[in-house]
Amino acid sequence: MLLQFLLQSDNLFQQSYDTLTTKLVTWFKLLVATLPNFILAVIVLTIFYFIAKGIKSLMHKVLSKWIDNKNLVELAGQVVFVTILLVGIFFALGVLNLDKTVTSLLAGAGVIGLALSFAFQDLATNFVSGILITLQKPLRIGDLVQTNDHTGVVKKIGLRAIGIEDLDGRYIIIPSKEVFQTALVNYSQTKYRKINIGVGVSYGDNMKDVQKLLYDTVKKVGVVGTNPADVRIDFDGFGDSSINFVAGFFIEKTDQKSYKNAEAEVATAIKEAFDANDIMIPFPIRTLDFGIRGGEKLNEVFSLQDGKNNEN
Repeated sequence: MLLQFLLQSDNLFQQSYDTLTTKLVTWFKLLVATLPNFILAVIVLTIFYFIAKGIKSLMHKVLSKWIDNKNLVELAGQVVFVTILLVGIFFALGVLNLDKTVTSLLAGAGVIGLALSFAFQDLATNFVSGILITLQKPLRIGDLVQTNDHTGVVKKIGLRAIGIEDLDGRYIIIPSKEVFQTALVNYSQTKYRKINIGVGVSYGDNMKDVQKLLYDTVKKVGVVGTNPADVRIDFDGFGDSSINFVAGFFIEKTDQKSYKNAEAEVATAIKEAFDANDIMIPFPIRTLDFGIRGGEKLNEVFSLQDGKNNEN
């Protein structure tokens, strides 16, 4: 019984040994057979790596002359590098006769790309918008812009967001998509900027005289443009207490400090001209009606009331 068990164990061990030996020999032969292809695949991958690296460096030098944004230049170079390297990997797998693996990788990459496109849709939109903003250059670092209800100086142009410092000194980050898809006012793109100052005068003043005085006064202020068309005085309606005008003029500077200084200087000149010519800027006026019939004078109402009191 013991002898039979030993013989069975010896046979089992011999079979396992023969199977393992056969597998190792097969694997060794396969390794020897595929070794030239493996070496060739490594050489192909190495060649593609250096080609990708060289093209990336060349693109960086060329694009730096045309594009100011370093992030976009680096991104473009990295995309080209990865693309060429992936092509090299597919060629290397083809040398190793792993065509089915290449097909599976391509299918998997397509599925993953589709899933990521849905998961990061907003991020991708901001990313593409940032690239288009960088290429089209609707704004630059240091420009005074107005967008998405914010006005400020551009401090950073990224691929995902735009950073501006508003007029209150706050740093605001606006997604690139919001800047690209909404109206953008860039005050720094023009050589001039318009200022409108509203002013009201008394109903007792002559409208033509007021318009002429406003025009002459604004025109004489040094910060106002020298072209006569740069100054315009427009009627703005009959108000509750005043006849309203808008004095519009252009200045040849676009920064916010110059804008506010010019606005204050012209407003001061208008006030001084009105004072010198006895033109009144009225306070709000309200008419109080104390009579049943309306239009009765207050002193007459009081006199009538006093007469009634004296009779009593």
